Amino acid sequence: MPTFNQIEKQINDIVGYLLQNGLVDDQRFAFQRHKGNGMVEVTFEGANHVSIALRDRDYNNIYQHMLETRAYNVKMLDGALIQMMYEYSSGILQSHRLAYFPSPYLEEFQNNPDIYLTEELFADIVARNVVPFPLRFDYASQEQEDQALGHPKAHLTLGQYINCRIPVTAPMTPVRFTDFILRNFYHTAFSQHAEGLPTFSGSFGDTILPSERKLVHVVTST
Repeated sequence: MPTFNQIEKQINDIVGYLLQNGLVDDQRFAFQRHKGNGMVEVTFEGANHVSIALRDRDYNNIYQHMLETRAYNVKMLDGALIQMMYEYSSGILQSHRLAYFPSPYLEEFQNNPDIYLTEELFADIVARNVVPFPLRFDYASQEQEDQALGHPKAHLTLGQYINCRIPVTAPMTPVRFTDFILRNFYHTAFSQHAEGLPTFSGSFGDTILPSERKLVHVVTST
C-alpha cells in the first residue's frame, strides 16, 4: 500500500509533469498536514473550500467558488479543475477524494479561440454537443458492509447525483486517476499525454465486496 509520503510525491510529480507539458494554467502542489493522533492529510492550500462541492448548489456556482478560491491541485488549460486529497490514520488509508470538474463556461476557449481550434487535444472539449459534468472517485474506510449496495467503500460518482455510487474495486492512486482523466478526456492519436505520465510501483488492495462484484463496477487494482 502506498504511504502518505509516496502519495504526496506522486501528486507533485504528476503536477510537475502536467506543467512541463503545457497542460495546466495554474497549480497548487500537495503537502502533508499532521493532525495528531496519527492522522495525516495529503492535501493542498485551499482544500477547505472543497466541501462546497457536496452541497445542493448550482454546478456553475460550485465551479466558480472553487475557481475563485483556487481549490484544486491543477487547473487545466480548458478550465477543468482536478483535486486529489488523501487521509491516513496510523499509516493506513482512511479516505480519498479524487475529483474532476470541467469548466461549465469554457472561458479559456472563448478568450483564446485560435489556440483551441488548432489544438487537437481540445477538439472534444470545445465541441458544441459536449455537456460538461463532474466526476469523483471517493474512498471511505468507515463504510459498513451492511450498507455495501448503497455505499461501497470505494466508488465513482458521476455528476452531482447523490445516490450515484458505482462500486470500484479498490482505492485509486493519483497516477491511476490522472491516467484515467488524460486517457478519456485529453487523449488523441497525435497527443497521447497519458503515455508519458511518471510511473510508480504499488497500489491499494481490493475493498470491493462479493455482492458489489455482481453489479456493474470499475476495476482499478492490479
